[in-house]
Amino acid sequence: MKNKILPVIFVVVFALSRIPGLMPQNFSVAYAFMFCAGVYFPRRLAWWLPLLTMLATDIGLNFYYQHKYPTENVWSAANLANLAFNYVAYLALIFLGQRFKPQTSLLKLVGGGMLGAVLFYLITNTASWLFNPFHNQEYTRTLAGWLLAMTKGTNGFPPTIEFFRNTLLSSGMFTALFAAAEKYAGAESPAEKTAGMSDPTPETEAQPEEVAG
Repeated sequence: MKNKILPVIFVVVFALSRIPGLMPQNFSVAYAFMFCAGVYFPRRLAWWLPLLTMLATDIGLNFYYQHKYPTENVWSAANLANLAFNYVAYLALIFLGQRFKPQTSLLKLVGGGMLGAVLFYLITNTASWLFNPFHNQEYTRTLAGWLLAMTKGTNGFPPTIEFFRNTLLSSGMFTALFAAAEKYAGAESPAEKTAGMSDPTPETEAQPEEVAG
């Protein structure tokens, strides 16, 4: 990554996007952030920086929601197990991103980001159905219960298929923005392209030989 400030920009944009109420549910920078970290960040940085940022913001959000909804135990074992599967999905997104190169076309990167969103949706909604941290009666341990979790969700909330739409759209949009920012910042200016190139040394003019007297 040529521009060292870009990881900082990615982290700041992602952290700000997690302010409660700023975006619609499941319309998140997280999917694109994890995928693009795999594409653009150095190998080790691609793993620990996005995951550490996610962990810090998740802890902050848990405290916020526990204070806002004191009757709900967001620190329950079932909810934490459900949350842990989010990190399995994030690892999958980073791994997927590392299968791409920074020079990959913008269209293919957006496609990769949207594929990552599909993986995230399948993994996390399966975890919600499996662990059922809020004891939703609709989530029976059957194929019908799993299909319900993938499409309709629980009563009193928007259908999960709408969340999937937001997941897909936000991943594609923010992947495009991150990729465009990296390609713009990494592009060499005409001055950079000619840096280090010296003008050819003019040949020394031949001196006339002295005529013997």
